[in-house]
Amino acid sequence: MTKIIVIGAGVGGMVSAARLARAGHNVEIYEAADRTGGKCRTEWIGDYAFDTGPSLLTLPAVYKDFFLKTGSRLENSLSLEAVDPAFSYHFADKAKVNFVNLDLPKTCMAIEKAFGKSAGDAWHSIMQRAEVMWDISRVPFVQSQIPTIASLLKEKDLLRGIKQIAPWKSLRKVTQEYTKDPHIQMIVDRYATYTGSDPRKAPAALLTIAFIEATFGAWHIQGGIGKLSESLESRCRELGVKIHLSSSIKEITTTSGKVTGVVTGSGEVISTSIVVANADAEIVYNHLLAPSVKSAKQERVKLKKSTKSLSGFSLLLGLDNSKFQGKLPDLSHHNVYFPQDYDAEFDEIFTKKVPVSDPTIYICAPRDRQMVKRDNTESWFVLVNAPRHEPGIGWDWSGDSASYAKMIIEKMDSLGLQVSSRLDMLEYRTPLDLQNSTGAPGGSIYGTSSNGARSAFRRAKNRSPVHGLYCVGGSAHPGGGLPLVGISGELVADAIGRA
Repeated sequence: MTKIIVIGAGVGGMVSAARLARAGHNVEIYEAADRTGGKCRTEWIGDYAFDTGPSLLTLPAVYKDFFLKTGSRLENSLSLEAVDPAFSYHFADKAKVNFVNLDLPKTCMAIEKAFGKSAGDAWHSIMQRAEVMWDISRVPFVQSQIPTIASLLKEKDLLRGIKQIAPWKSLRKVTQEYTKDPHIQMIVDRYATYTGSDPRKAPAALLTIAFIEATFGAWHIQGGIGKLSESLESRCRELGVKIHLSSSIKEITTTSGKVTGVVTGSGEVISTSIVVANADAEIVYNHLLAPSVKSAKQERVKLKKSTKSLSGFSLLLGLDNSKFQGKLPDLSHHNVYFPQDYDAEFDEIFTKKVPVSDPTIYICAPRDRQMVKRDNTESWFVLVNAPRHEPGIGWDWSGDSASYAKMIIEKMDSLGLQVSSRLDMLEYRTPLDLQNSTGAPGGSIYGTSSNGARSAFRRAKNRSPVHGLYCVGGSAHPGGGLPLVGISGELVADAIGRA
């Protein structure tokens, strides 16, 4: 049995810990917060529950495999429901389209009805291209360690498909090859924000996200997506993983480029030759490792060159419909309200580094009676893209942001969503709050963005160049989002199992 220390009890940390424990290792997790789950949590405030991190699950097979491989079944602890429609998209010109869950032909028909036959045909063609991209990139880029240029040269199928992946083209450019319809363009652009990126710079390969949603579905977990974190914690404990809450790690110790242990926030020195870091890569390489660790130099350089992902400003709204007289808005589980000028949003975030003046508004309005305690009430999680917390060089979110929250509510009212007249509870969270609660520097949701053709190679490697150190989670390969984080945990466990 190998003693392994995992830093952080986020989803990636717990997935890797449970898999390692199942393989016979002695695993302990040290988590700075007083709870597990990292960003993935369902939070109760009074009578209302909110998914304050991920609000949907795609590729559920990743977690079905996790539970099976660790000796259980997902269905034993979680109840999954397909969300239909998967998304409702609303536009400034009053147009609207619903994406039918797990039914691409019906989605294409809905697009055709809303925007014309050419738009429906274009979406079908885009999904065909996205499927090819997924088939080509899935194994070498997602289900394997970060590939090297040399290893890619050996991938004959990848080289034959390089034209389809088009690494030299942005997500925006590839979409324009199929359609000039602004509605389709905005929908595709939004997939860049799934990785905290700018669609004008993010690689075309992000189209695979759209294919994954369409093919494997959008899913909700009864009681909230945070139930996944609770089940992962239970699985870890059942497998003998020791979880230390409110226990931070302040240093990863090394000798001659090899891990020798960790130092806790209380000063305890723990010896181990293997550490799994489920913390943001920037914290791992710039704070937990000493500057003198030469083998970490290359990773530090990559992080410095990378563009940090965008952050988010969120509102948690408890709505009491008994306070309202009139027709209530009919929302889907997932709703997106686009502004008139989507490009202005990315300019303000990435260039001007200021809060978006007319933001895209995402509303998660779950139809889940387990997420409210009273009848005739609703819990809405509202998210708008926002610049990172960067005092001195960008926006400083330490000031009062109540006026910004008010502006977002006023915009929702203007869209006919009747928020103010039903408002029973309100909290808002800034990028600074996200940084403080999750340890994500600047509140960057996904660590580094996917801006640029080389972005995939700049994510932290699962197998660090520091011998005995492994990185897992949204800031590490293969990226952010529940499916990729789950795959990240599997990659790390497999790498250690072979060590």
